[in-house]
Amino acid sequence: MQYRIDMRLVAMSAMAASLLLGGCSGGGGSDNTVNGVVFKVNTPAEIAQVSADDYNANVNGLITAATLKRWKDDWANQRPAGIPGKLVILQVSAGTTAGTEYIKPNGTNVFTYLSPSSEWTQTRSNGVIESVSMVPDGASMDALLKKYNIDPRNDMIVVSMGQGSTGNAMGQGRIWYALRYWGVDKNNLAILNGGNQWINANGMTADDFQADASVAPNSGTISVKSLAVDNTQLQATLDDMLKIIPSSDANVLNDGVFIWDARNLGQYSAGQMVELGEDTDSDTTGSQACTTAYCAPLNPNNYMWSFQNGGARQGHPWGTLQLQFTRLLDSTKGFSYLPKTQLASLLAGGTNTQGVGFVGSNYALVGQGNAYQEGDTIYTYCETTFRAMITGVVGAVILGKPTRFYDGAMIEWSSLTYTTNKNGDYILPANSAWRSDVVSFSRPATSNTLVNARTITNPHSSNANAIVNADKGYKTGEAVSTGGGGLPGNPCGG
Repeated sequence: MQYRIDMRLVAMSAMAASLLLGGCSGGGGSDNTVNGVVFKVNTPAEIAQVSADDYNANVNGLITAATLKRWKDDWANQRPAGIPGKLVILQVSAGTTAGTEYIKPNGTNVFTYLSPSSEWTQTRSNGVIESVSMVPDGASMDALLKKYNIDPRNDMIVVSMGQGSTGNAMGQGRIWYALRYWGVDKNNLAILNGGNQWINANGMTADDFQADASVAPNSGTISVKSLAVDNTQLQATLDDMLKIIPSSDANVLNDGVFIWDARNLGQYSAGQMVELGEDTDSDTTGSQACTTAYCAPLNPNNYMWSFQNGGARQGHPWGTLQLQFTRLLDSTKGFSYLPKTQLASLLAGGTNTQGVGFVGSNYALVGQGNAYQEGDTIYTYCETTFRAMITGVVGAVILGKPTRFYDGAMIEWSSLTYTTNKNGDYILPANSAWRSDVVSFSRPATSNTLVNARTITNPHSSNANAIVNADKGYKTGEAVSTGGGGLPGNPCGG
């Protein structure tokens, strides 16, 4: 049985909006000229890049330890063409294996800084709701460029995990995403494949590491305003998401949109189904370890274990397919990305050796050829778009597919509902046009006492694009609209 929030109170307005918004897939951008400066507005397709089949051949995007070693050992002569500046390595964490703490810099034109992913996110309001772990604003980005003395126009920036782990792979993606979103060119940015504990013996040796990171000089002078590029379509806003949700919870193959849930199946299904290797506890969750690729929980009515962050409900937006982010990484190789051919097969609907692949709302495999369709724009999310950084890197950096990140993610999406929180207050009023519960499969929290309060900025805002609009304005100096009352506008616009 599927559980859905009662939608009768807003059926007329919500379904009218859904019909109006259906089929919009992001689309193109038009260049913006301000005070004689042309800001190139890139589409998701233009932002994406295709990796070589052999990751060793890449000089940006996803690179290997062998490539980074060649660079750092002789940067002056081995740097990629068109990169006149420094080599700046941003490590998400220190390596925890003795002797592999930090990739060794030379202190002259190669530097390695400890840069935790927490620096690269920010709590911000989209005009409707305040959301955590969003892309940083312009002032915060400029402060980071200053801190690490990065010239994003001329330097080569390599983002490494340090200690390989799923969490650090997510953090690695968050840094890449922030830099790319703010206009750093794909030629100036790379992600190092694999954690320090693995690349020591697979492209590097013990002599390529040291115990300490470089000291951040806080001497940079370049602003993101110097990058006359608008890559904000890398972010899918709440406004964008409501435009591309189909009219039912079905796998639609001809709408130009591919919505990817990077979480585990238990969260996608709100506890109705789990998958092999999913982190559950039979003593508290009513689930069990699957002996096959997928299995039903012992007690599907005991589903609160699938909730995170005091959510009002759990489930997924209509039309979403699920494949957990962990299936894209090789934990035996420092949590490096799987070979490109394997990733391409999974994206198309294939399965791995364990029989795991994309599933739809019936929790059955969609099958080869029934997942991503050529020309689709990928919209990917998880709870706070950390796990989805890994699925997004596969789409945008390795396979070269148009990719957008729903940055607000499920912590935002599952909050936008006409239910009460632990204080007895309704999160959204019944007539808010931003109620995502009417276009979702969901199961509500078993008690409102478990639901955290959310900061609602304006339940009747005219748009949910305040973050993107503010970031565009930061670059160009143009005034931005904060939005007012009414329904979402411009249903298929940027």
